[in-house]
Amino acid sequence: MMRVNSSSERSHPQSFAGKTNIEVISTTSYISPWLSSLAYFLGHNFLMPLFFGQIQVTGQENIPRSGPVLLAPTHRSRWDALLVPYATGRMVSGRDLRFMVTSTECTGIQGWFIRRLGGFAVNAKHPSVSTLRHAMDILRQGEILVIFPEGGIRKGKLHPLKPGISRLALSAEATTPGLGVKILPIGITYSQENPSWGTDIHIQIGKPIQVRDYMQGDSKDNAKRLMSDLTQALQKLSCHGSDLADHHFVKIANS
Repeated sequence: MMRVNSSSERSHPQSFAGKTNIEVISTTSYISPWLSSLAYFLGHNFLMPLFFGQIQVTGQENIPRSGPVLLAPTHRSRWDALLVPYATGRMVSGRDLRFMVTSTECTGIQGWFIRRLGGFAVNAKHPSVSTLRHAMDILRQGEILVIFPEGGIRKGKLHPLKPGISRLALSAEATTPGLGVKILPIGITYSQENPSWGTDIHIQIGKPIQVRDYMQGDSKDNAKRLMSDLTQALQKLSCHGSDLADHHFVKIANS
């Protein structure tokens, strides 16, 4: 069982990446080997190909096979959380994915599955210090962490990105010199705004952005440059659903 622990008792407020007055709480996440294997098998071979129409995945050669990676996908549907592992996870890269998930999603039976498939909750408005440290620990251990940089689901064109992903990547690289964090932009486009049975999908995986290239000079300027470059990369990887409506894929690239 793959487990990452970042636990600490409740304490006085601390600061992290410019944030203050955040309460420290315990954070733990792990991947259940049997459940993860079952989920990947069913999703890759049955759920995705049977529910959707044509699924085209390009750029899988850009997925790093080792080292810490932050996957930064666009977010247009709840299906994104299943399509990202389908296009980049164990069946493709041999690597499991960890997810930073909003706390409202980690409840009930859904929360039970999320926590056992590598996900961990974050308060999007007020992320705790231990949650951010836990995310950094995942990167320090050379794993893949998925963060949707737009925040919640956004329809239409690319929306302004949240600055947290750049701060996290830069903080991890700064506190562990030579770590080699990479950010991998991913554009997910559906042929329908509200995906349903038979919807076509195009997943475009961009080239990795080397975080170490943004470590010189003022930290705030570095974060802005990184966010600007990530935004440009995601804009290039995003297309409109109407562009897919009349497109006939030759094959499913991820089969």
